[in-house]
Amino acid sequence: MPGLVGIGVGPGDPDLLTVKAVKAIQSADIIMCPASKEDRPSIALSVVSPLIDESKNQEIVKLVFPMTKDKDILEATWKKNAKIMAEKVLLGKNVVYLTVGDPYLYSTWIYMYKDLKSNYPSMEISVIPGIVSMFTFASKVGVSIAEGAEKVAIIPSCYDLSSVKEIAKNSESMIFLKDGRYFDQVIDVLKESGFPDDSIFAIGQDLGTDHEIIRKLTLGEVNDDTLTTKYFSILVVKRV
Repeated sequence: MPGLVGIGVGPGDPDLLTVKAVKAIQSADIIMCPASKEDRPSIALSVVSPLIDESKNQEIVKLVFPMTKDKDILEATWKKNAKIMAEKVLLGKNVVYLTVGDPYLYSTWIYMYKDLKSNYPSMEISVIPGIVSMFTFASKVGVSIAEGAEKVAIIPSCYDLSSVKEIAKNSESMIFLKDGRYFDQVIDVLKESGFPDDSIFAIGQDLGTDHEIIRKLTLGEVNDDTLTTKYFSILVVKRV
């Protein structure tokens, strides 16, 4: 039966794809994936590329999502790409859409799903969750995300530092996702919010790839050489 499946492909390691995701990808007529520009590679597609059987002649469709904060451009992009998805499904195709991590955590999928449900209410849509970077990272560095009644805050890129400061005052663990270019700005904020120098400070980039870098130290040991400027980065800070 034709339909659309949103698939979380995890943090970058093909071995962390779920069995259900692999089956859906291999049985799809069309594989859709996000990219920031037409001439840029899709990270999500690169994760699943070892699974693609070229003899099946599956169609690969790259959907462009420009890196901008302009709300009008973003909304027009979501609508345009949702329409592309819908048109393929309405032609009787089995379509999968790949997204790094999980479709329901800071993903482009969320916005297109809302548009599709509004404009194509009878369309068959399902989602296969993926392993998100924070859990992959925790398993690599041996840091618990939360214990007992500890509170966890997840912060996306482009930080509002005043908001981060208030959130940090009431959290035992802080997880900063997506954009390592901002990590240097939060160090002083964390200290001002009461995170002691012996707090666990773990930072990683390009998880699950050949370029993976992971560092684990304390907040007091952090210096400029410790940080990363890569977009796909993660920072976990935890009180001890």
